[in-house]
Amino acid sequence: MSQPEEVRSAMHQLIATLDLEKIEENLFRGSSPQVGWQRVFGGQVIAQALMAAQRCVDRDRFVHSLHAYFMRPGDPAVPIVYEVERIRDGASFTTRRVVAIQHGKPIFAMSASFQLEEPGFDHQLPMPSVPMPEDLMGESEFRKIFLAQAPEVVRKYWGRERPIEIRPVSLEHYLSKESLDPHADIWVRAIGVVPDDRHYQAAVLAYLSDMTLLDTSLYAHGTSIFDADLQVASIDHAMWFHRPCALEDWLLYTQDSPSAFGARGMTRGSLYSRSGALVASVAQEGLIRRRADA
Repeated sequence: MSQPEEVRSAMHQLIATLDLEKIEENLFRGSSPQVGWQRVFGGQVIAQALMAAQRCVDRDRFVHSLHAYFMRPGDPAVPIVYEVERIRDGASFTTRRVVAIQHGKPIFAMSASFQLEEPGFDHQLPMPSVPMPEDLMGESEFRKIFLAQAPEVVRKYWGRERPIEIRPVSLEHYLSKESLDPHADIWVRAIGVVPDDRHYQAAVLAYLSDMTLLDTSLYAHGTSIFDADLQVASIDHAMWFHRPCALEDWLLYTQDSPSAFGARGMTRGSLYSRSGALVASVAQEGLIRRRADA
């Protein structure tokens, strides 16, 4: 079944955003879609930085891990310059460091490691047993029920078309103000066609990996990232790419938050294919602070 044009365009726009302009050797420029937000979505910066690093690595080497820090909020009104440093080229592994710059200052830094594919041991933890996405409420239905009573900032976030659809296994976290178990199982999928290219697939996977993580660290406290009295932002982000994934179907993003302390919340995530293959693991710490004037 073909997707409506306005939905397809969201993925087209994301892919265009990932097609960075090369302005000099090891130097790239990326733009941000104008969606009305005051800062650039962190997943976009991770994905663009990964694309910049991948363009400075041999095509037969693929990312297996990245470790990043967010230092300043990104300004969506101006381009982001990505500077790649070629740290090491080994027989099997390649290391790159990327710094994202705006207004003459670094806003983000990332180290990424790439590997020449080789055979080896193979095991993984099993995927949790959860309802399939077809048995869950779709995003359009969720919007009709949830957005009618939601604050304006929530309606603005959920009301626009996005390149990634999310389908939570449970809606309790979105509708309750009670303290709940800091765990979530969320089906996610790309809406539209992702190029048959592992570099773009890894970048889109990195993009969606930044979605919903901070939410999970707030479940135990009966609140969410949409609480106007909270100051919420990603601090760091780590990701391990275990197995290639073509992003043709739904992925299960299972998440838990083992700790919140000192105005920081930590969340872990695992991404599984529908068939149960563990595609990637994620860890993130974020700022979750009550505003002084709240």
